[in-house]
Amino acid sequence: MTTPHTPPLEGKTALITGASRGIGAAIARRLAKDGAHVVLHYGQGAAETQTLAAELRAQGHTVHTAQANLAAADGPATLIKALPQGPIDILVNNAGIAPFAGTDQMTAQTFDELVNVNMRSVFLVTQGVLPRMSQGGRIVNLSSIVTRTTFPGLPAYAASKGFIDALTLHWAAEFAPKGILVNAVAPGAIDTRMSAWLHGEGGAQTLKQIQALPGFGQPAHVAGVVAFLVGPDGAWTTGQVIDASG
Repeated sequence: MTTPHTPPLEGKTALITGASRGIGAAIARRLAKDGAHVVLHYGQGAAETQTLAAELRAQGHTVHTAQANLAAADGPATLIKALPQGPIDILVNNAGIAPFAGTDQMTAQTFDELVNVNMRSVFLVTQGVLPRMSQGGRIVNLSSIVTRTTFPGLPAYAASKGFIDALTLHWAAEFAPKGILVNAVAPGAIDTRMSAWLHGEGGAQTLKQIQALPGFGQPAHVAGVVAFLVGPDGAWTTGQVIDASG
């Protein structure tokens, strides 16, 4: 007689920011499959988020949705207020924007939005979640290989992800006495709406220059790395930036 398999994240609650589509949605699907109750944050993708929530509920998973514009000054506080009651065991800071603009093309308005979403909201959402995260909590921040690879049109975005790498290292040390692990995952060219331009002219050549494996990475590839970090097998890993770039 076999013993029923216990999902590795059973009883855990996971908040995923920017979960309406792409990598965020893939992470939500994987963590739900692994047994977590998932909280799907979204900014503007209400319809996509509700479709994802319905899909997961139909599979028997517990799902909560929370809307907040993380580019707004009160966005992080709005998200914290919208969270369900109880502890948050896992936080995945996935929400981000990547405006293509060289240094001479970047406007102050776009730069401020980039900073608010990619940097400020990560810090403040984590700050707001911390009081509800206990021993064994996990935080995963989404970084990018552009912190280590020169890529045209993304200087400000790359710098914002460099902030994430530094923050991950310092948080790992700061939160270790509380038993909270902090890591980052750095995707490369992942087949999402944000990187749709790679399917166009010159895209294949670009991929050859930045990765060893052929083809596009899929959101599920990134989700698998996140699942490792927040699961029992990631219990002795903290302060790391894990590459998921092919």
